Amino acid sequence: MSETYDYIEMKIPAKPEHVGVVRLTLSGIASRMGFSYEAIEDIKVSVSEAITNAVQHAYSNHVGDVQIGFALHTDKLEVMVTDHGESFNFQQARMETGPYQGDEQVDNLREGGLGLYLIESLMDDVKVLQHDGVTVFMTKYLEKEQVDRDVKPISTTD
Repeated sequence: MSETYDYIEMKIPAKPEHVGVVRLTLSGIASRMGFSYEAIEDIKVSVSEAITNAVQHAYSNHVGDVQIGFALHTDKLEVMVTDHGESFNFQQARMETGPYQGDEQVDNLREGGLGLYLIESLMDDVKVLQHDGVTVFMTKYLEKEQVDRDVKPISTTD
């Protein structure tokens, strides 16, 4: 039996001024699902980075659209950001992006690929598909309040 889930899709012009619309929508969706404030902020940063990468790199010579899909499962939120612009070399971007070294000056950090590093750091699962553009799949699991059943109470009354 296949799992049922709600799916919401948006299409925005590949312009920076529309990223905020997606952030607001995402915030509402994630809040309604029960994500914590911190998790919502992580998801917003990740999705914003993926959209910004599409806006800045996919359509450098022409106008295009960015499609955003939200799959609302009971235990996770999957977000897909797709463009149909010029593709990029994911493995090369990953190799050029490395962990931040504590002795590096912020001004010397490499540009390009840092957004991908952020996305991978903030989300639970990230996949990138390069075919007729770039699609970034991001997953964030919903962490329910977990109480260990075997924990003994601090005080007991008998």
